[in-house]
Amino acid sequence: MNSDMKVVAIGGGTGLSTMLRGLKLHTRNITAIVTVADDGGSSGVLRNDLGMLPPGDVRNCVSALAEMDPVLGELLNFRFNEGTLAGHSLGNLILAALNETSSSFDEAVKKFSRITGIVGTVYPVTNENIQLSAILKDGSRIDGESHIGVHRENNGIDHVILTPAHPKAVNGVISAIKKADIIVLGPGSLYTSIIPNLLVDGVVDAIKKSNALKIYVCNIMSQAGETEGYTLSRHLEAIERHSYKGIADVVIANNAVIPESLKIKYAEEYAHIVPIDAERIMDRCSVLQGNLLLVRNEKIRHNFSRLSRTIIQLAKTKGLR
Repeated sequence: MNSDMKVVAIGGGTGLSTMLRGLKLHTRNITAIVTVADDGGSSGVLRNDLGMLPPGDVRNCVSALAEMDPVLGELLNFRFNEGTLAGHSLGNLILAALNETSSSFDEAVKKFSRITGIVGTVYPVTNENIQLSAILKDGSRIDGESHIGVHRENNGIDHVILTPAHPKAVNGVISAIKKADIIVLGPGSLYTSIIPNLLVDGVVDAIKKSNALKIYVCNIMSQAGETEGYTLSRHLEAIERHSYKGIADVVIANNAVIPESLKIKYAEEYAHIVPIDAERIMDRCSVLQGNLLLVRNEKIRHNFSRLSRTIIQLAKTKGLR
């Protein structure tokens, strides 16, 4: 284990939490910076009912970094199926209770992290009650994270914005970025998990000033309503449009063959393999391709073990400790 390596992972959703499970095998100095733009599912209900920030993505990251009894881990992720609690996970409800007894959401997350004994630190990117909106190519607007993926590519996303426009970052977020040896963006939903973090005041400036190795992990598949028809270069260009050109030193992409049956299944949901057009971005970053595929329960995911090893090995080749 390279216990001194300081890794900052920025994103949200399943992609970020999956990667964290692998990274904690290599370093204990992990900081996860997590979006709080979600307004759907259990998180959306708790957000509306209790006026709290959405706990789901934070809970997933805490669970991924936790060193606890497996039974407790199962309990935190247990989701009720019936009654008034249907759809809620126990971890979300615990975070909701901690939020009620704390001065801020990030204080509640700190308490939750102590209870579960996590490796590293998890920060919600902001304590402010933000709303994510997508501005489409025709100038129309979709408000709310959970509504963004419902339109078709012929009127795709031009950019996304937050309301309020310049939310303040949680204490600790900016300093963690500045001190990082490695900064990883993704994997995860481009416009709803990764980019919202970059719109929080000071985050992009801190990334730009950091001496860290900056890595973008591209999604294996496109996402309906968000990135239909996107190549690898279009993913990176969207991030750069919301930050600055050259934000990534390295882009990591999967080049393993996807089983034909899964291609058909995903195509029914308007999702396709992201083509690797490396030549379009090699003027400003390198592209590392490899077999990072994991298929589980007919779902395509990144192999978190291989992905984390790849990230750490990249750092070693750059002379980082």
